[in-house]
Amino acid sequence: MFLKKLDRYIIGKFLSTFFFTVLIFILIAVVIDFSEKVEKFIKEPVTSQEIAFQYYPSFILFITGLLWPLFTLIAVIFFTSRMASNSEIISIFNAGVSYRRFMRPYLLTALLLTGIYLVASHYVIPNGNKYMLDFIYTYIDKNEDKGRTRDVHLFVAPETKVYIRNYRKRDSSARDFRIEQFENSEMVKLVKAQQAEWISQTKKWRLRNYEIRTFNGIEESLFLGMGEAMDTTLNLTPDDFIDYRDQQSMMTTPQLTSYIKRQEQRGASNLRKYQLELNRRTAEPITIFILTFIGMAIASRKIRGGIGLHLAMGIGIGAIFIFLARFSIVFAQGQSIPVWLGIWFPNMVFGTIAIILVSRAQK
Repeated sequence: MFLKKLDRYIIGKFLSTFFFTVLIFILIAVVIDFSEKVEKFIKEPVTSQEIAFQYYPSFILFITGLLWPLFTLIAVIFFTSRMASNSEIISIFNAGVSYRRFMRPYLLTALLLTGIYLVASHYVIPNGNKYMLDFIYTYIDKNEDKGRTRDVHLFVAPETKVYIRNYRKRDSSARDFRIEQFENSEMVKLVKAQQAEWISQTKKWRLRNYEIRTFNGIEESLFLGMGEAMDTTLNLTPDDFIDYRDQQSMMTTPQLTSYIKRQEQRGASNLRKYQLELNRRTAEPITIFILTFIGMAIASRKIRGGIGLHLAMGIGIGAIFIFLARFSIVFAQGQSIPVWLGIWFPNMVFGTIAIILVSRAQK
């Protein structure tokens, strides 16, 4: 049988401690969040069903995803330190079990938690974030939309650009709407409209008081549609004018990848937060492996101070890791370093620390 009694024993302790840690932190987080938002819940026209079944399940999913690696570190340190204090680890080694063999159940459990977190980060948590943030932007923070509405330039096709001087979100209408078409870097057609509005039924833009200019070398033709309306299909929707601060966290990975690709084709320049989010969803699950082995190497030694000292060391390491992660992300957002380096740098540093600690622990 692949799993021996030792494996099942450590894996059981690992998982039970992990989920107990998750439960405790979730209860604390929900109480704190509710106390902060209870006045908003009372003032806004929100039902108790929406709070209980839309907001808080999504909030719990968000908090769990945010702190999943830290929960792993605390769980590993807590149950491993208890095993060391009870001399269980010394008994295991005295029975002829090598340190590498002792590491196997930790590795298997870390692999399981990493797989769950990887799937959740790419698909499950973004869907939960969408419910939570939709609720927040509807009832709590109503002015979080930072999408541009003045002097907007967007490529809607490789050689087709749209310019909008003023866009009004409340009715999806625009003033001074312009469509520019190019061939070999030369403008061949220009459509200008004093007004444009989005028709949701047909998924088209209706241009009013428009003019169409076509260019063929030095020749130019002009068509005036003053007082008339014309519907046109463009790769542009009202969603393209919405940009919430945490909008990237509301998209699943396929949606996020598609969004980045589409915006790059349009010549958009504010994509760094989306690229950071895409890289983070893979880097953070790998953190579970690193923190698992750091926690195991620290807590497997029986020291004076016991569990309390081990937990203090673990929380300190977690705090330093979070600080380093946020520090490197700030540099990546400011384009001082590449996106991938800003996300993976903390893993590189702490991965090296984990290797050193484990190698010393084996001696």
